[in-house]
Amino acid sequence: MRPKQFRDRGFTLVELMIVVGILGLLTAVAVPNFVKARETSQKNSCVANLKQIEAAISVWGIEQNHTTGDPIIGAELFGANNYIRALPKCPGDNQAYTLSKVGDNPQVKCTGGLPGHTL
Repeated sequence: MRPKQFRDRGFTLVELMIVVGILGLLTAVAVPNFVKARETSQKNSCVANLKQIEAAISVWGIEQNHTTGDPIIGAELFGANNYIRALPKCPGDNQAYTLSKVGDNPQVKCTGGLPGHTL
């Protein structure tokens, strides 16, 4: 009868623990960076929305002969055949933008109050 032979294939518990530790360390470093990148992209998207709405309000005001202080009429500004299809929402907190009056600076504001979401 032959004695049992041990096979040297596979990983030891120590090797597996080292791999798990390294993965945990990489995760601890990467997750905050992903969160920060997401917040930055949401802020940039919000500012881009604000700029687009401001431009549409300016064009609408000129074409419709509105003067400074006139209220912004959303029904004339937003729609399928108008200047913008629909009033977008802030990607950071999913809140709608508020429109002020023609000539105000700014004419549109992010209502969420998140830092950096302004023109």
